[in-house]
Amino acid sequence: MIHSPGSPAHPRDARVGSVPTWDDAPCPVLVLDAHGRVVGRNRAARLLVPGLPSDDGSSWEPPGWLSDAHRRHTGGTAEGAPAGAPSGTIGDRVFEARPTPTADGVAWWLVDDTDRRLAEAALVRAQERTDTASLLFSTLLSSLNVPRCAEIAARMAADHLADAAVLITPPVGRRYAVTHARRGEPVVQETRQVDPHGVPGLAEALRGFPPVPARWINPDDLPGWVVPDGFAGPVGSVIVTPLPGHGVPAGALILLRSGTEQAFTPDEEVFARLFAARAGTALSAARLYSEQTAITATLMRDLLPPALHSVHGVEYAGRYRAAADHERVGGDFYDVHPGADASEETFVVLGDVAGKGLDAAVLTGKIRNTLQALLPLASDHQQVLGLLNGALLNSHHARFATLVLASVKRHGDTVRLRLTSAGHLPPLVVRADGTVEEVDTHGTLVGALPTTPGRTAETDLAPGETCLLYTDGITEARGGPLGDELFGEHRLRKALAECAGMPGEAIVERVQMLAAQWLGSGRHDDMAAVAIGAPRRAAPGGAGRPGR
Repeated sequence: MIHSPGSPAHPRDARVGSVPTWDDAPCPVLVLDAHGRVVGRNRAARLLVPGLPSDDGSSWEPPGWLSDAHRRHTGGTAEGAPAGAPSGTIGDRVFEARPTPTADGVAWWLVDDTDRRLAEAALVRAQERTDTASLLFSTLLSSLNVPRCAEIAARMAADHLADAAVLITPPVGRRYAVTHARRGEPVVQETRQVDPHGVPGLAEALRGFPPVPARWINPDDLPGWVVPDGFAGPVGSVIVTPLPGHGVPAGALILLRSGTEQAFTPDEEVFARLFAARAGTALSAARLYSEQTAITATLMRDLLPPALHSVHGVEYAGRYRAAADHERVGGDFYDVHPGADASEETFVVLGDVAGKGLDAAVLTGKIRNTLQALLPLASDHQQVLGLLNGALLNSHHARFATLVLASVKRHGDTVRLRLTSAGHLPPLVVRADGTVEEVDTHGTLVGALPTTPGRTAETDLAPGETCLLYTDGITEARGGPLGDELFGEHRLRKALAECAGMPGEAIVERVQMLAAQWLGSGRHDDMAAVAIGAPRRAAPGGAGRPGR
C-alpha cells in the first residue's frame, strides 16, 4: 500500500509552497469532496484521464464503483461493501482504491492491479483447462467402442471448445465416418463420401500433418457437409486439427464458432490441439481394442463348444462350464461329426486337456483340428488315438489329454454305440428303468506315452435311454456343507437314476446344475458333459449338422 505524505495539501493544487505533495506519486490520486465530486488530482491521474475540460477535473464523473466506495466511506458504513479494498476499471485498466482523509474530502490512491488480475485470470483459465482436459481424457477412455468414443469426443469438444464440432475418422474404402455435434444438441453420426481436399487443412490433418492456424482458414471455403444442421449463424472461426494415434492418425477434428462469437485465440488453439491429442489416443485405443476383439472372436469361434441337436435320428446335447466365470474356453471340449448320411456313423469326441484357461484351450484347438483331419479314419478308434498321440508328442506342448471316442449309428429304434476311453472316465448309460451302467472301456491318455493301448466297448440304447460322457470337473467338484467334499461318482449316478426317460438336454442341464449347487462359490475345474440319446419314438432320419 502507498501511504500519503504527512503534510496535507490544498485540494486544487498538488503543490503548496516548496513542500512536495503527491503530485509526483507514481500512482493516480483523485480527491473527492463530500458530494463525490472530483476536486483534485495529481499528474498520474491527469494522464489517466486526459482531455478533461477543466484542470481540476471537477466536470469528470468518477466511475460508479469509486463513487459507491466514497459514499460508503464518508457515510461511515460498510453495509453492502465487498470484502477487501474497493476495485474496478478505469479505461482498460483495473485499480484498487485506498482512501486517505484530507481537508477537502478523501484522497483515493488508485493502485494499478491489472497485471495481477490478468495473471490470476490466466491461472484460473489454466486450472480450468487442466481440470477439463483431465475430465475429457478420463471420459474418453471410459469407452472402447470406436463410434461411441467418437460421439463422446465430438460432444465434449462442442461443449467445451466451440459451438460445434465435426470428427472425421480414417476412411473405409471411400467412405468416412463423420460425427457432428452442436452444443446442447444430440450427436449425429453418419457414413458418407467426402472430399477432404474441399476443407482447408483437412486432407493434411487426416494424414497427421500439423494443423493449419485458424487465422489462415476462410470460413466461407467450408463445404456444406461440414456445418451441422441448425448451426446458429454463419461460421466465423474454424480450427482443423489432426487426431494423433498410435503410429497412424486416428482422424481429424473440426471446431466451428459462429460469426457472433469471439474468434479462436492462440491459447484456445493450443488447448484444442491438446484435446485432439487425447481424443486421438482414446480413439486409437478403442480401434485397437475393436480389432483385437474381432481377431479374438474369430479365433475363439473354433475353440467354443458347438451347439448340439438331433443328427440322423439320434439326440445329442452338451453343456460346458469353464473353470473361471469370466472365461469362455478352457481345457474341456467336445465335438460331434455327423456321417455323410444316416448309413454312416457319427463320430463323437469328449476330452479333457491337463490345465485350464487359454493355454489349455490352445491345445484343445490343436486336438480338435487334428481329429477333424482324421475323420476319414474315425471308424478305427485305436488308429485315430495313435495318430493323435504321435502328433501331440511331436508338438511343443508338454501337456497331455484324456479322451473318450464314440461312433454312433441308429438301427431302427435302437442306437448302437462303440466307445473307447483314452485315460478318461468311463461313460455312463441311463436305462429306461433308472439303472445306471458303466461302459467297460479303458485306455491310456494321449500325449504322454509312445503308445495308447485301449479297449473299445459296444452298447445299445433302447428308446428313451441315454449315454452320458463327462469330464472329471463334475465328479471332482469340491463343495458340500463344509466345502471340502467331492461331488463324486456316486452322487452323479444317483442324479442320473432320477433322470430316467428324460431327454438328453434335460439330463446334462441337471447334472451341471447339481454340480454347481454342490460347489457353491468355491473354485472348480472345467466341466463338460455330452448326452447321446435314443428318442422315445421313432424319428425320421435327417441330415442335420451340429451348429458351430
